[in-house]
Amino acid sequence: MASHSLPDYATPVQRLSHYALLTLTGALLVFLMLPILVIVPLSFNADSMLMYPMTGFSLRWYEELAQSAPWRQALMNTAIVTPASTLLAVLLGTLASVGLSRGEFAGKALLTAVLVSPMVVPAVIVGVAVYLLFAPLGLAGSYTGLILAHAVLGVPFVIITVTATLQGFDHNLMRAASSLGAPPLTAFFKVMLPVVAPGVASGALFAFATSLDEVVVTLFLAAPAQATLPRQMFAGIRENISPTIAAVATLLIVLSALALVLVEGLRRRAERIRTARVD
Repeated sequence: MASHSLPDYATPVQRLSHYALLTLTGALLVFLMLPILVIVPLSFNADSMLMYPMTGFSLRWYEELAQSAPWRQALMNTAIVTPASTLLAVLLGTLASVGLSRGEFAGKALLTAVLVSPMVVPAVIVGVAVYLLFAPLGLAGSYTGLILAHAVLGVPFVIITVTATLQGFDHNLMRAASSLGAPPLTAFFKVMLPVVAPGVASGALFAFATSLDEVVVTLFLAAPAQATLPRQMFAGIRENISPTIAAVATLLIVLSALALVLVEGLRRRAERIRTARVD
């Protein structure tokens, strides 16, 4: 019998509670997903208004997204900033997690709190602080400054997920690899990384989503030429609500879903590796 099923000896009250919980969970899931799913059909609406009922089916808003110069520029900026900041956040966050997990040392708790603070500090404060720091350095209004700022926002998520994965990692494996002559980098990529890959992938997903969704810090740092998709969407909502925004939102939903599938695939792969080692 499947683990999620009720046993045959369950009482009527237990069965009622079980199905009531399932119904409530399903209703909450629908409630959370409905605002996201509602926007998808509107991106194919032939009318220029974001409203139901739809007057017809059309791809005009995707064509406008492809043909509009501001949207193409925003898409290109996002394609530059988001992957670069995600890679930088994964690199820095993974290195920090490995260092924090190697043992206890003075100031470890304080250092951890400082590293994850961008996740809890309001975005407005981060935006002002980063602008005041980057402006004298000439980084405000540049891709470099925007990538660095987005990476800072993504690092805490990588640290948390990778550190959680490393809690169950046996560091004796690294010592064994070293005793067999493996250099530190080889031991990391061959021994540690396959085990912590789900944590790295999850952290990368959160860092990617954070950069993809960031508006406030971008408003402070980015020049008009560096406007990303979220900033362009924000400007479009403020000035004129266009169904093109629904088309962009639909593409972002699909991209996020693909990222989740990738993370789940990596998690299952790491679980198979871990199970094979145990056997």
